[in-house]
Amino acid sequence: MRVLMVNKFHRMVGGSETCYFSMKRLLEQRGHTVIDFSMADERNVPSPYGDYFVDSVNYHDQHSLGRQLLLARNFVYSPEAKKKFARLADDTKPDLVHLHMFHHQLSPSILDAIKKRRLPAVYTAHELQLLCPNYKMRHGGALCEACLNGKVFSCVRNRCVMDSFAKSALSAFEHKLHRSRGIYDVIQYLIMPSAFYRQKFIEAGYSPERLIHIPNFLALPPLTFAGRDKKEPYILYAGRLSEEKGLRTLLRAAEGADISLHIAGTGGMEEEIRAALCKPGFRRVKLLGFLNEAALAEEMRMASALALPSEWYENAPYAAIEALRCGKPLIGSRIGGIPEMIQNNGILTEPGDAESLRAAMQRMLTLPDAEWQRMSDASLRLYRENHTAERFAEKLGEVYGRLGFAL
Repeated sequence: MRVLMVNKFHRMVGGSETCYFSMKRLLEQRGHTVIDFSMADERNVPSPYGDYFVDSVNYHDQHSLGRQLLLARNFVYSPEAKKKFARLADDTKPDLVHLHMFHHQLSPSILDAIKKRRLPAVYTAHELQLLCPNYKMRHGGALCEACLNGKVFSCVRNRCVMDSFAKSALSAFEHKLHRSRGIYDVIQYLIMPSAFYRQKFIEAGYSPERLIHIPNFLALPPLTFAGRDKKEPYILYAGRLSEEKGLRTLLRAAEGADISLHIAGTGGMEEEIRAALCKPGFRRVKLLGFLNEAALAEEMRMASALALPSEWYENAPYAAIEALRCGKPLIGSRIGGIPEMIQNNGILTEPGDAESLRAAMQRMLTLPDAEWQRMSDASLRLYRENHTAERFAEKLGEVYGRLGFAL
């Protein structure tokens, strides 16, 4: 089988790329050919199909007026992406297309090329881009579902995209245009990494028969040596340092408390967090910055638990899956797909509630060994049941099988 797999980044950026490259390896290990389509970038993982990639673009850079107008057009509908995708499809003759992240840098123009060639198509929904112009379903520090029914004027009124009227209007127009022309009907099946996302798509009017829940996976065996640092037990946060991840609530929960907390990652809040940690109340909080794979694995191995204090609709965070693989309990917000990953293996708290988060972290750090081990075993069990490569391949094979192909 020849699978043309699409993702706008061909380098490690976040969870969608973890999924993309893991799926690519899985398919190739089973003897299938994976054909890459992405955006050119000097940091890319090398690909034999790199000549077909679209030119690199960064919408956050400063540009001349003429360049801004060109980028605005491509943001909505990229002729370059459509042309190069069509050429790649004609040259490589794929059996099916598996889409990941494609909006903005590639744009839905590629869906017209798929439709013209009558190629079977599957899409993995890593975020809520098809339901919300700013993809977060969040505005002004609070959840927002105003655009769920397709009426996107509130996005413009509230300046939901980077607090910019122009960018919000462009995103709203792009969202409305493609939804109204029904181009997403080209996609036969949409894979939902969380049951929560599947429900949101149903609420937005998508047919339940098209929406298949398949949890994200790691192509790694479970670690059965799971333990915790007895000398100085700590809670670990690992991920993007941004407001919707609940970092401010996490800091309020740790301030002045007898809690050892390690924060790993980078992002827009890094300087704000660094400045906060200069205060006396944060003497037991460490900002680790970016950690490579080996260093992060060691932090995870020694941690007592992973904190997921998110305040937006998380899908299926890879940090949580890694924690399950390591047999670590989770402390997570009751929001999005997080509760699906906490079943007798951790503590749920209310999003934005610093007091309940503080209590949960304190409890986790003082759990008796037997109770902690029970949670650890439950995490490993969830990993084996839901997040292994074998389980993912079984479920993905069912989807591909509906399209007439064997995985």
